[in-house]
Amino acid sequence: MPNALMEGRKVQDWANLVLAACVFISPWVIGFVAEAMPSWNAWIVGLLLGGLAVAAISAFAEWEEWVNLVLGLWLAASPWLLGFTANVNVMWTNVVLGLLVAVVSLWAVWDHHHPHAHA
Repeated sequence: MPNALMEGRKVQDWANLVLAACVFISPWVIGFVAEAMPSWNAWIVGLLLGGLAVAAISAFAEWEEWVNLVLGLWLAASPWLLGFTANVNVMWTNVVLGLLVAVVSLWAVWDHHHPHAHA
């Protein structure tokens, strides 16, 4: 695999790690620690994303990106699925961070299947 492609993936993996940290700290930053459901959702998803990002940084595996995609979509849909849409700040935090995770993950999968795009 070309070194430039591996470096590109590393950027995506580091981006997912930063997004994981943002998800994890969002209950404190946005101020919804007192709300159990969205807080625990953010902490659990943030830890899972962070663990996958660290694993992907050390050794890329496509399945990690697919799991990140699912977690990102879950995060974006969770305000409706878990019933915390009433707090607009929490809802939009989850939607935006979830979609960003999904986009970065799709980008990594696309890069994996289109290595010639970097030539």
